Amino acid sequence: MTHRLTIMKVMGAHRSPLQLITAVAILFSLVACATVPQPPNQELAAAEMAINSADQARAVDYASAELHEARTKLAGARAAVQQEKMILAQQLAEQSRVDAELALAKAEATKAKAINDEMLKSTDVMKQEMQRNTGDKQ
Repeated sequence: MTHRLTIMKVMGAHRSPLQLITAVAILFSLVACATVPQPPNQELAAAEMAINSADQARAVDYASAELHEARTKLAGARAAVQQEKMILAQQLAEQSRVDAELALAKAEATKAKAINDEMLKSTDVMKQEMQRNTGDKQ
């Protein structure tokens, strides 16, 4: 009972629980506004690494639009960090990484298709050669 009386003395006898909840909510809001969000360093680094991987795979030769979009979004993310718009910066950095990964995947798919087409062509040439050699012996 004495514990409850102590709380009542601290709160004041005339304050309602709703006023206390409102005061706590305002306090939490002020604390949340006071904290500065940190730059999305991991997302920016991941986007840069994805772009570098795409560059090394010569994705610009096969998926230049996607790679250009990745670079544009990474530049936008960096600008958003400078403007302290960290949520936007994080979103743009993540989109940049995805665009770079798409460019890399398209480049690898195009290269694989070219290799496959060349192998099919070689196989056809070998078949024709075998048929010609078999036909000459008969």
